[in-house]
Amino acid sequence: MILIDNVLIHQDVINEAFVCDLDKCKGACCWEGEYGAPLDEKEIKKIEKIKEIVLGELEQENKDLIKKKGVAVWYNDLNQKGTPLMEDGSCAFLIKDKNGIGKCAFEKIWEEGKTDFKKPISCHLYPIRISQSEATDMEFVNYDRWKICSAACSLGKKLKVPLFEFCSDALERKYGKEFVEKLRAVKQNWHPE
Repeated sequence: MILIDNVLIHQDVINEAFVCDLDKCKGACCWEGEYGAPLDEKEIKKIEKIKEIVLGELEQENKDLIKKKGVAVWYNDLNQKGTPLMEDGSCAFLIKDKNGIGKCAFEKIWEEGKTDFKKPISCHLYPIRISQSEATDMEFVNYDRWKICSAACSLGKKLKVPLFEFCSDALERKYGKEFVEKLRAVKQNWHPE
């Protein structure tokens, strides 16, 4: 484990390789699983403000679900709010491009300059997951291994891109530029036994 600024990082975050291979997985992390993307209260408020813009990107079925359930639902198992899921398990904010690759409606409107909200930080960071210690003021940064990302692991190894570098924009968004620079220094000086 690596400690930076009261954040405990699992060594796999710097040692494992990862680069999303959307041509192979088609964005399966947006439609596989049992829970929607974790959201904090600030994100929920932001999504409420841009809801009408986002709804304009979605299929009617998705719009109907969001209007019925809201932009966030409570997940008892996670003890946290997250994006609602469609009956098939996909995120209610999922859209697909012409190649059938899953994409986030938030990211689409962000790319078009319609909002400054890129997407939930939990999605931007994935496959990194962050948990909070209830006993301390410490956060834990872990690598969430999932078989649907096997192509990303292979591509990351081929390109020699560490997981934290693949997620560096998201990590900078969450913790700041200096945090990412410290991770790079750790990686450069890492000599596992």
